[in-house]
Amino acid sequence: MRQTVATESLGCVFTCGAFALTRPAALLSKRPRSLDAYLLDSKPRPGLSGIRRALIEFLWFGIKEARACLFAGLFFLAVFGVPRTGILGVPRYDLLLLIAVAIQAWMVWAKLETWDELKAITLFHVIGFALEVFKTSEAIGSWSYPDFAYTKLFGVPLFSGFMYAAVGSYIIQSWRLFDIRIRHHPPYWMAGLVPLMLYANFFTHHYIPDLRWYLAALALGLYARTTVVFRPLDRDRTMPLLLGFLLIGFFIWLAENISTFFGIWRYPDQLGAWSKVHIGKWSSWSLLVVMTFTIVANLKHIKERVHVPPA
Repeated sequence: MRQTVATESLGCVFTCGAFALTRPAALLSKRPRSLDAYLLDSKPRPGLSGIRRALIEFLWFGIKEARACLFAGLFFLAVFGVPRTGILGVPRYDLLLLIAVAIQAWMVWAKLETWDELKAITLFHVIGFALEVFKTSEAIGSWSYPDFAYTKLFGVPLFSGFMYAAVGSYIIQSWRLFDIRIRHHPPYWMAGLVPLMLYANFFTHHYIPDLRWYLAALALGLYARTTVVFRPLDRDRTMPLLLGFLLIGFFIWLAENISTFFGIWRYPDQLGAWSKVHIGKWSSWSLLVVMTFTIVANLKHIKERVHVPPA
């Protein structure tokens, strides 16, 4: 199980990234008519109704989802496509690092990602890599990277941080493309405290009893009334935020199964022969999404667009 936040780094995320991701609309307004500007065009479509509207909104939703997953999709295509033996003598893990950096550079050059978004995504990369070092250490041994690479530090290939960055990138891009707003968000001190406790448990459960389900129940109560308002086309739609956490966590769990099948990393029970990642990891990934969401919400400075009920 991989999580993208580090307890000692979460405060740095909120402080060092406080300026990030605050100018997407202004930046887009200075660009020519780009794909993102087209997707963000929410002018009314009064001629759409009934089944035709439902189908077109669903199609538009799928296009925006694909666009939000652009970095994650391209990166994991490389993960699944690069042979284990590498190419032309370059080890697989090193190639994946080069490809990930090239994708990020291309997205910034093509104005598909702003510099501020890149700064925030880099924070997820650094935090994720730090967690990888802890989880793969000899004392913990939660999983391992069995192949050789020149770009390994403390036994962890540098490309691994991009897997965490991919999750952060998806949430950041979705927030902008779907014009996401949050209703009935819990008080921010509570919303910040729960992810800290969740993350601390990912460390402490190696030494004391696992409190994951108690903390998950706490998060369930905290976000029970919270609703996501998003805009697939020209009208606002709503969805329970908890459902969003579960859905994203499920798709990450599927990606993890594919990644371990291709031998990118291995859990101890997969060293002899591949087996499905335990379904319980779905809950871990969903808790990861809770933490990632909290970081993005703070970095985007969206408090003025979030309805916090009075105490």
